[in-house]
Amino acid sequence: MTSLSALTLPDHTQLPDSDGTFVKNWQEHPQSILLTDSIKLVLEKLHTDGQYCIGQDSGIYWRLTEPPEKGAEAPDWFYVPNVPPTLNGKMRRSYVLWKEYVAPLIVIEFVSGDGSEERNNTPPSQGEGGNVGKFWVYEQAIRVPYYGIYEVAKAQVEVYHLVDNTYQLMQPNERGHYPIAPMGVELGIWQGFYQNAELPWLRWWDAQGNLLLTGEERAEVERQRAETERQKRLLITEKLRTLSLEQLNALGIDPEMLD
Repeated sequence: MTSLSALTLPDHTQLPDSDGTFVKNWQEHPQSILLTDSIKLVLEKLHTDGQYCIGQDSGIYWRLTEPPEKGAEAPDWFYVPNVPPTLNGKMRRSYVLWKEYVAPLIVIEFVSGDGSEERNNTPPSQGEGGNVGKFWVYEQAIRVPYYGIYEVAKAQVEVYHLVDNTYQLMQPNERGHYPIAPMGVELGIWQGFYQNAELPWLRWWDAQGNLLLTGEERAEVERQRAETERQKRLLITEKLRTLSLEQLNALGIDPEMLD
């Protein structure tokens, strides 16, 4: 008789968290940080209970295979709503669908080659050696509502929306962005300087078209605002110092306040 333990499917602690390959290019890491950092405040408002998680080049296990990593895809970036950020007080080693059931709302792949890997629609019945196309997995197996393919070399992003179990290529809005309605944001290309590199970065905007800033960018905006206010106060003080004592008294200003 088969024991209960033999029927128990493996969880994230029992599955490999890497296939041993290198990150494909140096831009992947800062690009992932940029997406995560700038969307943080939006997700905190959407999930006041903190129930969400973000994966960066992490495995999503969607089928049980041998070796196990053959049954996983590792999007460069993905977001899963309404799941706990940790399991039993520990960060996930991977995201295991048969343990949590909730599919990511959006996955994003960063193209390093010609994009054929990210657009590969090969089903299991046709894949040699058990290989299955990423596009097919996200569309038919995991059923991710939004799939983004970002190509920095072409300064473009394609976004697909799952409609009637089939990915439909989305058309950009008047700003050239792609609305991700459940998140209340837009995804698009921003040409700018980030992490010491001038590139067409993939970024978020709010529904009104305002760029969502990173924590560092928000701090710089606040620093500039404070400096502008300081300069205004200095200018007003200098103008007041040109007034006579009688004029200052008439304005109700103590001259000592100008020192």
